[in-house]
Amino acid sequence: MEFLQPSTLGEALEAKAAHPDAVPIAGGTDVMVEINFDKHRPSALLDLNRVGELAEWAPDNGHIRLGAGVSYARVINELPGKLPGLAMAARTVGSPQIRNRGTVGGNLGAASPAGDSHPALLAAGAVVEAASVRGSRRIPIDEFFTGVKRNALAPDELITAVLVESASGPQQFCKIGTRNAMVIAVSAFGLALHSEERTVGAGIGSAAPTPRRATDAERWLAGALADGGHWDSKTALPPALLAEFANRVRAAASPIDDVRGSAAYRLHSLAVMARRALAWAWADYQNGGD
Repeated sequence: MEFLQPSTLGEALEAKAAHPDAVPIAGGTDVMVEINFDKHRPSALLDLNRVGELAEWAPDNGHIRLGAGVSYARVINELPGKLPGLAMAARTVGSPQIRNRGTVGGNLGAASPAGDSHPALLAAGAVVEAASVRGSRRIPIDEFFTGVKRNALAPDELITAVLVESASGPQQFCKIGTRNAMVIAVSAFGLALHSEERTVGAGIGSAAPTPRRATDAERWLAGALADGGHWDSKTALPPALLAEFANRVRAAASPIDDVRGSAAYRLHSLAVMARRALAWAWADYQNGGD
């Protein structure tokens, strides 16, 4: 196995172009598990830890440009106000050691249906920035996941960053697992109330072949909040509205039975999480908080 260790982003892109089968590695929290269990034996590893450009974040025209090498721990410590949903999701990832090493870019690249950052990124309407020696492009998060552990990257591309709009309203993240810590999600849900645009984002994880948005639930809730005058009045949401939103989120999922949980349990837990997340986010909105 060849080990490639570029020092700059340019060198990394050149190495990926020359070795399209090389597997990028930063934290190694997914890649090393597959190698150690002999599930994957790549011809080359492309170590990105020396590429400083990937480990930076900065404001970018109303968004946060989050470098692919920024760790979960840094999201938790440095960005809870700007990206609250993602910070909540990051807190549920593994152990402190995993959060110190694992990166949002690596989570995206793995494209697991159960990736913890994905529901929050879907709810926030994130955009993935990919680059190669041919140039760079931006991929809407809705179009990034193409199948089970498959993504829209070309063989010579690397994820360089993810652009996430700074929160304009409350966000929530919920996750169900077989125990309270260091667990892969049985199902997960992310919610964002974009109060300035008066739109809603809802992301589903571990309940379909790919992470996905609950687009019908998003549109319905935004319309119901507008029609009921709730955005302006901040009045309590009727139980029927919470229940209908939960049902529409559940309808957006297409889970399977597996060792972690049944399809029926995933559907039930998604509805419960959607109802609770909306109630919590709305309470924050009523109190003027983010």
